[in-house]
Amino acid sequence: MHKNWFSELIAKEVEGADPHEDRGLSIATVAVTVLAGSCFIAHQAASTGFFTSAFGPAEALLLYGTTLYVVAASVLIIAGRKSLSRDLDLGGLPFSAVAIAWLLAVFPFDFAHLADVLPGSTRFLVQWISNDVAQVLMALALLVQLALAAYSTVLRVAVYRARSGSSPRAARPA
Repeated sequence: MHKNWFSELIAKEVEGADPHEDRGLSIATVAVTVLAGSCFIAHQAASTGFFTSAFGPAEALLLYGTTLYVVAASVLIIAGRKSLSRDLDLGGLPFSAVAIAWLLAVFPFDFAHLADVLPGSTRFLVQWISNDVAQVLMALALLVQLALAAYSTVLRVAVYRARSGSSPRAARPA
């Protein structure tokens, strides 16, 4: 019997596929996320103007909470706990989607100051990012997060059902 890619993915997850399969991507994700988080902290500590007066405790919780979620999920994959990372995604992805939606609605940023914490020779790397560009990127990120949240939920439910032996097809009469 020919299986589709989703069925093959479920079977791979149930079998306990190589937990380090996504290790390289996870290492890169941790590096980029820690770098971005460090820049946000530097902006906040130096009061560069990147964060506007609309950046309050709720916005800080959403921004830094999402940053911590991404690092935690990636570290779990690096440590060989891919299944636990996928379980964390069930709450983390919707949280991140809500965070992005809120931050997009409030938009407590002034991207004219984004490069202020970088060394002079590297500022050109991000100077092109305006508030408008950032808002488009955040809107795209929101769509990706929503899609990933739905996909992750469907995948985890299918994996749990397969592990327990109660697949949706087994419950239907033939």
